[in-house]
This record gives sequence, C-alpha cells and structure tokens, in this order.
Amino acid sequence: MGKSESDIEIRSLSRSFSLPDDPHPWSTALMYVLVGVLVGIVMVKGQIISWLKVQEMFMLKSMQLPLTFGSAILVAFISIVIIQQRKIKTLEGKDIYFPRYKVTKGNYIGGVIAGVGWSLTGGGPAALFAMSGTGAVVMGVALLMAMVGTWMFGAVRDSLP
Repeated sequence: MGKSESDIEIRSLSRSFSLPDDPHPWSTALMYVLVGVLVGIVMVKGQIISWLKVQEMFMLKSMQLPLTFGSAILVAFISIVIIQQRKIKTLEGKDIYFPRYKVTKGNYIGGVIAGVGWSLTGGGPAALFAMSGTGAVVMGVALLMAMVGTWMFGAVRDSLP
C-alpha cells in the first residue's frame, strides 16, 4: 500500500517541535511548558487524574469523566467549525488545515491497547505527566513505559500499513 504525498507531508509536519523560522526557540519552549503546567493544574484540580475517578468511569459507576471529555470534544468541534467557517488563520497568517483521516482496523486495536493501559494506570499520557508532577513516583514507571511504547511505535511506524 503506497503513501500519498499528503501522508508524507503530515508526518513531516508532526515531527517538528517549534516553528523552523522561530527567532526565539527558548521563549516558544517556555510558553509550551507554562501551558503544560496550567493544563496539569486544571487536571489535578478537576480530578481528571484521579485513579479512582478513572476506575469509576471504566466500571460505568460515574459519569464525571465521560461528561468532562464530552464537553472538551464539543468545545473542540465548535472551535473547528468556527475556524473553518470564518477562515481564521494562524498568528503567522497561514491557513489552518484539518486533515481527514480514514479509520482503520489499527485505530481500533490501538484504541483497545490505549484503553487497557489507561484503565490499569488510571490515566492517559497527559495525566501521567500530571500525576508524576504531584509526587506520585510510581507513575514514573507508567510514564517510562508510555515513552517506550511511543518510541517503539516511532521505530515501526513507516512499516505499518
């Protein structure tokens, strides 16, 4: 199965951390760190990283997290519609493009693997960082394994269908 030009373009864009023409890479990195810390604080205060809340969600005993995630999806959906309708551009004046992806069997398999990992550890990637930041040292192991899994995926990504 061959790769199209758009696949190659999307993959090359996803590998960059900051804008190539960014004259202040440290200030850009600092901005990312500060936003990450703010998101982490919101996750801790909103109990999104609570292992008990995650377990309650997966056992269908509490709707707090599904409703939280659902509201985030709704806000993202509305934001995308507004960006597309009003043709909003980036701060650099570039068009904002939302690529369309085809759902494959691999998406379902990956979703199940991620769900099992999320259920066992009590959190997804962002939550693992936030939990580690709260002093839950044991989450360092889960975070390390998530990083190893990400590295393994990166190593075999080009050979996947």
